[in-house]
Amino acid sequence: MLGRTQPAPTTPAADQPTQGSTADAPTPVVAQAIGLSKIYGTGPAMVTALDDVTVSFARGELTAIMGPSGSGKSTLMHCMAALDTPTSGRVVVDGVDLDGLKDRALTQLRRDRLGFVFQAYNLVPTLTARENITLPVDIAGARLDVAWFDTVVDTLGIRDRLDHRPSELSGGQQQRVACARALVSRPALVFADEPTGNLDSRASAEILRFLRRSVDEFGQSIVMVTHDPTAAAYADRVLFLVDGRIVGDLADPTAATVLDRMAGLEQAGRVGQA
Repeated sequence: MLGRTQPAPTTPAADQPTQGSTADAPTPVVAQAIGLSKIYGTGPAMVTALDDVTVSFARGELTAIMGPSGSGKSTLMHCMAALDTPTSGRVVVDGVDLDGLKDRALTQLRRDRLGFVFQAYNLVPTLTARENITLPVDIAGARLDVAWFDTVVDTLGIRDRLDHRPSELSGGQQQRVACARALVSRPALVFADEPTGNLDSRASAEILRFLRRSVDEFGQSIVMVTHDPTAAAYADRVLFLVDGRIVGDLADPTAATVLDRMAGLEQAGRVGQA
């Protein structure tokens, strides 16, 4: 995989990501978490899902988040996407500080600035593929950019399936429809939660190639949670979480370097438990 210039470390208030290697020029930030913590339960049942996480995500890049089950990777994504409320800390998305926003403002932010791709597709079964794709635009009462719609649909190769309902589509086709829905409103940031988790290897590769292409050709910003080193290798950068903390940051990943890093984290975990 070709190397990509990564942003230099800085403070959360600055105009570039907090983690990464030195770059010649600052890379704009699309989202950042500052001192983010999430605690579930109380007393003996208390679980710290996120533990004082501070991290930034670069605009126009694909960032993968990895970690063992229970590491906090999905919780981090949900807090960043305004799908869950942190116990403490701040989240800034596309220049908007989520702290203190009311439900209506959060709903509008998710609708207008964010796109989502979920493992389970989350398509509306009674709508056609076309209607599912345009649903965010329709809900917002906005005008569909037909040229952009055509670009996304043709890039994903689903034009001949637009009049089919989800039950008439394969898993890979449903996820391609979900990807089109995520991009059709031109969001500032797309969150993809295990987007290939329910797909076979061929369909997974098609989705990952599209996500990579949407970054390289369309300048889309994507944060992807995955457990798959092959999927993570499509990213510009991989963050590793363990026990609610970021413990690693890998630029220009390959499947091999991701596996090596994961093996090192597992070994360190066994040593820590000994």
